[in-house]
Amino acid sequence: MRATEGHWWVADRVAKPGQRYGFEIFDGKEWSKTLPDPRSTAQPDGVHGLSEVTDPAFPWTSDLWTGRTLAGQVIYELHVGTFTPAGTFEGVIGKLDYLRDLGVTAIELMPVQPFGGERNWGYDGVEWHAVHQGYGGPEGLKKLVDAAHNAGLGVILDVVYNHFGPDGNYNGMFGPYTVGGNTGWGELVNISGPDSDEVRAYILDAVRLWLAEFRIDGLRLDAVHSLDDRGAYSLLEQMQVVADDVATRTSVPRYLIAESDLNDPRLITGTDGGGYGLAGQWVDDIHHALHTLVSGEKHAYYEDYGSLGALAKTLREGYFFTGTWSSYRGRTHGRALDTTAIPAHRLVTYTTTHDQSGNRARGDRPSMTLTPAQQVLKAAVIYASPFTPMLFMGEEFGAQTPFAFFCSHTDDTLNQLTSEGRKREFARSGWDHDEVPDPADPATFEASRLDWDFSAEQEEIHAAYRELLRLRRDLGLARPDLSKLIVETGSEDEKWLAMGHEDVILVANLSDQPVTAPYGGELIWSFTQPSVELDRTALGPWEFALLRR
Repeated sequence: MRATEGHWWVADRVAKPGQRYGFEIFDGKEWSKTLPDPRSTAQPDGVHGLSEVTDPAFPWTSDLWTGRTLAGQVIYELHVGTFTPAGTFEGVIGKLDYLRDLGVTAIELMPVQPFGGERNWGYDGVEWHAVHQGYGGPEGLKKLVDAAHNAGLGVILDVVYNHFGPDGNYNGMFGPYTVGGNTGWGELVNISGPDSDEVRAYILDAVRLWLAEFRIDGLRLDAVHSLDDRGAYSLLEQMQVVADDVATRTSVPRYLIAESDLNDPRLITGTDGGGYGLAGQWVDDIHHALHTLVSGEKHAYYEDYGSLGALAKTLREGYFFTGTWSSYRGRTHGRALDTTAIPAHRLVTYTTTHDQSGNRARGDRPSMTLTPAQQVLKAAVIYASPFTPMLFMGEEFGAQTPFAFFCSHTDDTLNQLTSEGRKREFARSGWDHDEVPDPADPATFEASRLDWDFSAEQEEIHAAYRELLRLRRDLGLARPDLSKLIVETGSEDEKWLAMGHEDVILVANLSDQPVTAPYGGELIWSFTQPSVELDRTALGPWEFALLRR
């Protein structure tokens, strides 16, 4: 290869689809081993093997797909490796009809970029333009997107641009992709320092790849608060420009959803209002407020929640912290969003996620400790709200399998350090480290696979989820104006919640004691048998009623 301007090295050899290749780097003293391409689009032999040249062409059969915006979506988050017995994209295809029948409109895939070994959550990805071969590689992902679109379902892809995984990350040998510092998962990615233009291009080209070549409908951007983004022109804005350009060129909507811990309205505020213009963001505050009320847990980051007032505030305002004090953080946090200007669908809400289940000592799901009534109650609050709802795989039938953290790094030392780090983290949160399963043990992964053989109780929960999602659609509960949402509560002794509109309202008992709420009407649906009158509703422990007023 020969050196050119801009610190690039160029070869005359023309690569052809199917060819394997790699690079060797001379540091002035010796040559490196053969390394994969940082811009590899396929790694058939894993993150340490040769890269493969792929053909971007694909025989698409879903050209009639016109796409969907985020508004009105019901998202289903899944991990490809544990969602089905096959653990592949092909296995997901076999469940598309099930998901559509459930009421889902889009699937969200946890990250599928290559990682060390065969088992991983996906947040340890290293080649950001490629697809894990064990799931089916790039062609397998395109087949899934094509099948989903033919089934009327959108596809969202979770992508990680705040750090590189520790196993197979050779990018630092090719250029200044990182700049030291630490996000807690790895070194900071260089998006603001010297030579960061090319690192940004590396990320933005990946965004275009997924949205254009793979026809992905939306991207979920992992932990954007950990991006070292200090430029006048935010990387998030640049991503949105790419998404808008692909949407214009294809006439199919493309959207970006951020995960952020900042409670910063700029993420979902339009560029004309000084924001980044993203379509949506995950909102943990609503989850935390609901989870603490129903489960009673108050440890770690849950310590600020647990009151009925906290839940009511999050339902009215989206955020709990709006420039207010956080005892967990030891400082004020967040900023209020304008509920009259930002439509409610831009906030993505849930009863659990891969994080909220998997980042527990045992990886236990809420469905493993809550009663069916409590599970369906939580779902009713989320689905009767105007926000964009998201399910985490298995919650719709009360899955009794855990979703623990697992990995299979090719370096035994990395596996040991990962296990020790998880135990230290959970010990700080008050959990017994002996409960933490070994992430590298294949049994931890196998135990996290969904069991699709439903019990009678699980069938009942599944039917309730289907009905709630049907009613959400048929009653038009996804109404955009959050400022017009009715949210009323009882006292902290009588924990009833009323949420809804002039015509339809949800009345719920968020306690283990009977309550009477001063809202009544015609009962549309309930999981149990509450006593409903014209002006009041008597609710037993954890009961709710969806009423027509």
